Amino acid sequence: MYDPKSLKAGEFINHEEILDTLAFAEKNRNNIPFIRDILTKARDHTGLTHREALVLFDCQDEELNQELYALARRIKKDFYGQRVVMFAPLYLSNYCVNGCLYCPYHMTNKHIARKKLTQEEIVREVTALQDIGHKRLALEAGEHPVLNPIEYILESIETIYSIKHKNGAIRRVNVNIAATTVDEYRLLHKAGVGTYILFQETYHKESYERLHPTGPKSDYEWHTTAMDRAMEGGLDDVGLGVLFGLEGHRYELAALFCHAEHLEAVHGVGPHTISVPRLREADDIDPERFGHGLSDDAFAKIVAITRIAVPYTGLIVSTRESAASRARVLDLGVSQISGGSRTSVGGYYEPEVENTTQFEVNDTRSLDEVIHWLMKLGHIPSFCTACYREGRTGDRFMALCKSGKIQNCCHPNALMTLKEYLMDYASPQTAALGDRLIQSQIGEVPNLKTRNLVAQHLAAIGEGQRDFRL
Repeated sequence: MYDPKSLKAGEFINHEEILDTLAFAEKNRNNIPFIRDILTKARDHTGLTHREALVLFDCQDEELNQELYALARRIKKDFYGQRVVMFAPLYLSNYCVNGCLYCPYHMTNKHIARKKLTQEEIVREVTALQDIGHKRLALEAGEHPVLNPIEYILESIETIYSIKHKNGAIRRVNVNIAATTVDEYRLLHKAGVGTYILFQETYHKESYERLHPTGPKSDYEWHTTAMDRAMEGGLDDVGLGVLFGLEGHRYELAALFCHAEHLEAVHGVGPHTISVPRLREADDIDPERFGHGLSDDAFAKIVAITRIAVPYTGLIVSTRESAASRARVLDLGVSQISGGSRTSVGGYYEPEVENTTQFEVNDTRSLDEVIHWLMKLGHIPSFCTACYREGRTGDRFMALCKSGKIQNCCHPNALMTLKEYLMDYASPQTAALGDRLIQSQIGEVPNLKTRNLVAQHLAAIGEGQRDFRL
């Protein structure tokens, strides 16, 4: 029985409910009046149920689909404006004891080189990341209780926050590590973690157990309930995601929305972010053999539906996607992207010599190239970390976001952090383009007092001061 308030994985991710939802969506995919009613409801920016969202996803009427895409663009603009938050992944270690069939880090892969960063190597990596302008990192590490224990992760976070290089500093560390205990989540919270991220990979229990034959991650219940333990441990910003390509994408989409409903029902706070990665080729991994490839059109519609169904969430697309694919979905709801990414262990400080990558990167451009491209497309690249640093997390962030009041902080903060990037790291062409963009956007700050304050801070940044935030 489906119960979003339950703490049992099989009840808030209920297989029969999802199958019924898929059948309901297929039955109503040409029900024009019903679909129009769903779109009307969605225009209130309050989100949709998993059933309503799947009906929209299955809709076959081209005119209604165009309305759907237009609505996704409108909701993205109303919640996030033109801002796109920038981040980079940092791989600490690819040692892993799991047997995941879709990941080259699986323990039986003898082709891949294994590596774990020392604290001295982390300093070199983070300094290299600071030298190109990054302020926000997502830590990645394989699951290995001996080589990658929680103590190693905590020490690494402390090291990262301590590194000050020229005008560079990492202001927010998000963490993507294996499901763990409430006590260890408390330690991560105490260490100053921003968002705790954990991809489900697939919500389909039978497929999950087949794809995770060995290792701690094979426990579906433990993995699927991780966000509840993270919330109990004080990590009130959590990030969901599935790896599209492992199972049917309609099933995954419905389950993803069920998980978001569960977090709202139990904790009063939905997912801070949702990621939508697609399975990519890697050492020892051929995406074709999984049989659930996702077309670019279906991928774009998933992004649009997610923006409409969970309007407040930060929607993330990484460098797994090509520049063309990312340009398409940025307009449909994506609010965070990575840039200048390396998916190898130690790949920022020096070019990769040994094969330690987790997946093939499709967008290989530098961070400066990505920033320039975003601005040419009309977006405002943002390095803002103010909400996390001002304590606007969890229900406090969601209340501001859902009301639209977050715009009063985020737009000015985006302009100020972009100015920092332009002053310290940008190429002359990017700096010139960015300065014109900032000047055109100052007038968009609605409150006159705030607008004048931002203008003062921008002038101070131009004179060498740093780290203003509202």
